[in-house]
Amino acid sequence: MGSSSSFTVGLLNAIYALKSETLSRHSLALEAIRIEQNVIKEHVGSQDQVWAAYGGLNRINFDLDGSIEVEPLILKEGRREELLASLCLIFSGSTRLAPVVAKNKIENLDRCHDQIKEMKDMVDEAVSIFQNKNIPIGEIGKMLHHFWCLKRELAVGISTPEIDAIYDAARSAGAIGGKLLGAGGGGFMVFFVPPEKKIALKEQFKNLVYVDFDIDTEGSKIVIHSPNGLASD
Repeated sequence: MGSSSSFTVGLLNAIYALKSETLSRHSLALEAIRIEQNVIKEHVGSQDQVWAAYGGLNRINFDLDGSIEVEPLILKEGRREELLASLCLIFSGSTRLAPVVAKNKIENLDRCHDQIKEMKDMVDEAVSIFQNKNIPIGEIGKMLHHFWCLKRELAVGISTPEIDAIYDAARSAGAIGGKLLGAGGGGFMVFFVPPEKKIALKEQFKNLVYVDFDIDTEGSKIVIHSPNGLASD
């Protein structure tokens, strides 16, 4: 869900607005990354801050020189709705300290080169599926399943017996694929489910929290800016 980075991005946006200053989306993302990685010194990546600052569906390129490029995905009419109709978001019922799990992944990166490369290569394939209405959207579900299998190999603690049980139950209920969001160990899980099987999946997880959601298109924004204070009646 990227909740911690969303908080950092939103707080920075509010602080700059309080000073009557405005940051571009790119600058806001970079400042949030600096705060989390260099000031707080958390073991976190850089993608969540970019997502929170920009919003929307994007391909994000992280270059070796440290630069970040955000390319909005242009989808054919109805493709976005087709995607959303096939996604389910469920709270696993367990929480974790994401930086702890992320630290384990970072320490294992050199030993997981093949998995990381394969996960990176899947980006181009996913973009092609999103942008080609002649390819069944269900192919994204298959990719999610393969991606999750690869991610589980990155470090101990990414998955747990409880998470595995939820994932297996979702697949039994009709989910094509899915993954745990964030670093791993707990939190929210997203599943790709054919729309006609969503009712069965909801019934399977009636004891867990099911969350309706949409795709934000604006990113972090200031809703009210009133430097002189809010007027009262």
